[in-house]
Amino acid sequence: MVNTLSTKTLRDKYRSAQVQQALKAAVVLEKVCIVDNSDLRTISSPYITAMTTTVQTLAGTYTPAAITISTDTLTVTDEFICPTHIFDFEQATAAFDLFYTAHVAMTNSITTAVNKWGVNELCANAGGSVTATAGGLTTAANWKKYLSKIVAAVSGYDESSAGFYIIVQNSDLEGIIQDQASSGYSYSDAVNNNGFVTSQLGVDIYIVRDGTFVDLTTTGGSGTKTWTNLGHRVGGVKKVATYASPRGLHFEEKGVSGYTGMEVVGIAYGGFAQWTPTAALTLDIDVSS
Repeated sequence: MVNTLSTKTLRDKYRSAQVQQALKAAVVLEKVCIVDNSDLRTISSPYITAMTTTVQTLAGTYTPAAITISTDTLTVTDEFICPTHIFDFEQATAAFDLFYTAHVAMTNSITTAVNKWGVNELCANAGGSVTATAGGLTTAANWKKYLSKIVAAVSGYDESSAGFYIIVQNSDLEGIIQDQASSGYSYSDAVNNNGFVTSQLGVDIYIVRDGTFVDLTTTGGSGTKTWTNLGHRVGGVKKVATYASPRGLHFEEKGVSGYTGMEVVGIAYGGFAQWTPTAALTLDIDVSS
């Protein structure tokens, strides 16, 4: 079925040239992952087994060990599609550019879907974990416990210099803000005077909307993937996983027989890999009560 826009848009001549857009969710995937926009469908990353150094009495002899070479592979497996149809009379009688507006709305929709998909892939493929603390993140006293667990789990590796992070949902702020507002004089003053502080104990804090971390099995929301992330969050060290989006987001416009105007579709492709050598630096964080 071809969709049409509301007839309310047809004669709103008093409105400005651009339509106010719907609320947009924050995008955090690119802040914590390496992003690859090349045209490659498959990205290979060979690595060798860990080398072992032996400390021994002076002897000048040794036993060589075999090296095992493995290959991680990122394969682009999913596509994100957002279509609509703009009739010619809608464009001709509207007080604004519907194609521009549709492109903006499609960009927002696809970006939100990609971000949710990538964040869930990050959580599902984490090689490390943080156990639950009764009461989860909505209990103020638990916030620093979770932060300390993250720092303790991934500290001491060279890769940790990229910085630590945690991704939480907006309702988690109930406990986080209460804790921050009572966390020592200068920090508490900063929170009380300026609002939510986005880094604490060296961990950068990113917020996504409730419903981002989900249980899904190969549906319109997860594509080819299966997730069991409800009641979980993700954190660890930045830039140890890769999200691939060949060509980024692009659009197609095409005429459709029997309809005036143009069909418009936004398209993006996605692939994800949590590389094996650094998998332990991404943490599946259990916040279930």
